[in-house]
Amino acid sequence: MDYRKLGNTGLMVSEIGLGCEGFVDKDEAFCLALMDKAMEKGVNIVDIYTSNPEVRRNIGKAIKGRRDKMILQSHLCSVWKDGQYKATRQIDEVKEGFEEMMALLDTDYLDIGMIHYIDSDKVWEEVSKGPVMEYALQLKKQGRIRHIGVSSHNPKVAIKMIESGLIEVLMFSVNPCYDLQPGDEDIEKLWADESYAGQLVNMDPERKALYELCEREGVGITVMKAFGGGDLLGSDSPAGVALTVNQCIHYALTRPGVGSIMCGARTLEEMDVCLAYVTASAEERDYASALASFPRISWVGHCMYCGHCAPCPVGIKVADVTKFLHLVKAKGGMPEAEREHYAALEHHAGECLQCGACEGRCPFGVKVIENMQEAARVFGL
Repeated sequence: MDYRKLGNTGLMVSEIGLGCEGFVDKDEAFCLALMDKAMEKGVNIVDIYTSNPEVRRNIGKAIKGRRDKMILQSHLCSVWKDGQYKATRQIDEVKEGFEEMMALLDTDYLDIGMIHYIDSDKVWEEVSKGPVMEYALQLKKQGRIRHIGVSSHNPKVAIKMIESGLIEVLMFSVNPCYDLQPGDEDIEKLWADESYAGQLVNMDPERKALYELCEREGVGITVMKAFGGGDLLGSDSPAGVALTVNQCIHYALTRPGVGSIMCGARTLEEMDVCLAYVTASAEERDYASALASFPRISWVGHCMYCGHCAPCPVGIKVADVTKFLHLVKAKGGMPEAEREHYAALEHHAGECLQCGACEGRCPFGVKVIENMQEAARVFGL
């Protein structure tokens, strides 16, 4: 298992994380077996979005005696009322729900306290300037949550939340189909058939800007819906082409800012498939060829950081150079982190021979030589 820094939190998270879908409607024995399998393979982060008390209780039992080995990302504002889930901003319900959650998980702190499901400006205004954020900050001061996060599907709102400086971790839906769609308060549009009926060209610019903003500001991204709820894996995929689990995971992991993919495996066999990414070959992880074959969808001229451009005859990591260039251009200045990361590369854009081998391999027709020339000018190397 490989591990990544989760933004500026100081947490090192496994690239493969554990969503809580697999714990829903399952008995304690199965939940323990699922947690055992994940942890034995190096998984060290679990998201607990559901407020179902049985799920939270079973997860608490599954990590008992090894709490320090598992990073808990659990959600404020997701409560259980009258036998069902409810998203609430009522502070009395939020507080009651938090105390119940901590008791069920049998822990005295959360590594990430995730403010649940904010997809509209109105809700963010209510949360950020009201008692919910005040409560989250109080919990952090007390050490009961170590880092404040928020979950969202809407890049328009997510950008505002990151720019506020209040958020350390963003849980966001990341996959190559949703990334084509503009931000909207109605998340149903992300998988609606009509959203994919016409010609789609390149990633939505606000989604691209969001990922780059998180990278620059040190806000770690934990990924939900990497498989689109399983829709991307079948013949009825909104892309018109079925993707593999490895391709979906690798796509998400190559987006700026991403730390871990929350895999919602519902069976032990599904968990095995997700964990197989760890030992998958470059060919098995490759999503570029599949993306290039999508009907009615085009990424022409857009670098997807897929690595098809490699190997460079002089050893330039072209995808990394291009990513750092994009981060600098998006900032409109020279961030210290990007400057230092670029300088640390073994080979730099100024060494480009302009041989064109990379451009010949790129499935998306990216003008790599122009990018290398621009990077050499911007970074001075």
